[in-house]
Amino acid sequence: MQVGMLVSAHSGFHGITFLARLVGVMALLWLGACSTVATVDPGNDGVDAPLAKWVPYALPGLPGDPQWQHQTFPGKQPTHYAASQHEGRPALRAEANASASVVRKPVHVAPGDLAGLQFSWWVPELVPGADLAVRSQADAAARLILAFDGDRSRFSAKDAALSELARALTGEEMPYATLIYVWSNQHPVGSVIPSARTSRIRKLVVESGPVRLGRWLDYRRDVRADFEQAFGEAPGPLTAVGLMTDADNTRGAARAWYGPLKFIPTVVAQP
Repeated sequence: MQVGMLVSAHSGFHGITFLARLVGVMALLWLGACSTVATVDPGNDGVDAPLAKWVPYALPGLPGDPQWQHQTFPGKQPTHYAASQHEGRPALRAEANASASVVRKPVHVAPGDLAGLQFSWWVPELVPGADLAVRSQADAAARLILAFDGDRSRFSAKDAALSELARALTGEEMPYATLIYVWSNQHPVGSVIPSARTSRIRKLVVESGPVRLGRWLDYRRDVRADFEQAFGEAPGPLTAVGLMTDADNTRGAARAWYGPLKFIPTVVAQP
């Protein structure tokens, strides 16, 4: 089906500019297993060259460990990511200036193997005016993103149409479900914030407010339990992980340092 016919067939997309639709679809696709959407070429500006140095300790023990990819969005300035050291730890540094992009890695973790996830980040300040529950203000200094496969026959009509639009535009479907661990300016820890664009993206607040800024924070999360809390169902296979620092909606600035990620046996979730 042609893109124009597809868009006009679903009233949920009326009144939104084509560029906004395209950017929204790309944002749903950046964690797909394939990468038909243009990514930053490591030979162009060096953005991804330092990123390769982060690979050896990013996700140890996972089979078929490809390099992290820097995924950009049409019409958006990219966030700068680079390998670094921060306060004695190896880290991925992210610097956003009215920008948004993602670093991602395809993985495959079967549902029966999903258990604990260990991660850390260091955030110096929050994004002024950001609110993850408001589309026009939905920026965050730190996000860890998990994309899952699943039974797409369970999509709502709106989500099925969005996935169909994604496939028509790019040849890729959006993930069945995306769980995002976030640092929120104001929403309480434990809150689940659904995306305004699709019910298949849910943000789980693991840090809130300014109290714990300016230090390394270590988390151990039970991925299965968190997914069930956010979506009310058991997770399917985990297909990709991603990290994102963005300040495009507020036209502000954000910085963060991300530590290594590690899947671990069953764990009691705790920040």
